[in-house]
Parts: sequence; structure tokens; C-alpha cells
Amino acid sequence: MAKDSKIIAANAAFYAAFSAGDFAGMEQMWADDDGISCIHPGWPAIVGRATVMGSWRDILQNPERPQIVCAEPQAIVDGDSARVLCIEIVDGTALAAANHFRRVGDDWRLVHHQSSPIAQIVEQAEDDRTSHRVH
Repeated sequence: MAKDSKIIAANAAFYAAFSAGDFAGMEQMWADDDGISCIHPGWPAIVGRATVMGSWRDILQNPERPQIVCAEPQAIVDGDSARVLCIEIVDGTALAAANHFRRVGDDWRLVHHQSSPIAQIVEQAEDDRTSHRVH
């Protein structure tokens, strides 16, 4: 399997664990050290394995957690580091996401996840002219 395919598969496994509410699967996706970090939408940065995994446990145990679909994943691989940039569709809203991985043995493990809203172009009609604004 090509290196890009392996990292795309690891990224897909991350979203599959989220969708299934599989905390054990999510826990396996992350590197087992305190150098990991995460920025959930609207949250401050969190650092360290216990804090990051605690955030995922709380999110995954919430029966009202959002549904997330990963779209347009693009892998960038540089030796034993890689990142996947993608669009997360969260309950119909698009977020930009970056998932950073480190090779651990033969596997790719997450070391950072971040997602945030995307500014969207909105068209407005003004006096028979169309203008654009970012919001």
C-alpha cells in the first residue's frame, strides 16, 4: 500500500471510531505519550495524553454527540510524520480539519487534531448587483 494510502486509511479509522462512539478504538489511534494535543471547535488547546483522551471520552460518551463525515482528505507525508487536511461535515456544517500523525512502528498514530469553522462566501443582491461577503 502506498504511503499516502496508509495515512488516509489511518485518518478514516479515526473518523470511524468517532462515528461508532468507540472510545477504545479512538484511544488506539493516538500516540501513547504526553506530546499529543487537540483543539476541538470552540475549545482552547489541550495538551497531554490524559487530557486529550479525557476530552474524547466525554465527547464519545455523549449520546447527543454530532455526526461527522470526513470529506476531501489530502495526505502530506514527510518521513515519519504526516498530516491529513480535510473537510469535516458536522451536522451539515463544514469545518476545516488537520489531523497530524507520527509513525510508530508500522502504524500511524495521531499526535494532533484541530478543526474549526470555515468562513463561507455568501452572495447578497444589492440594487441588482451581486456582492460577496465573508462570514
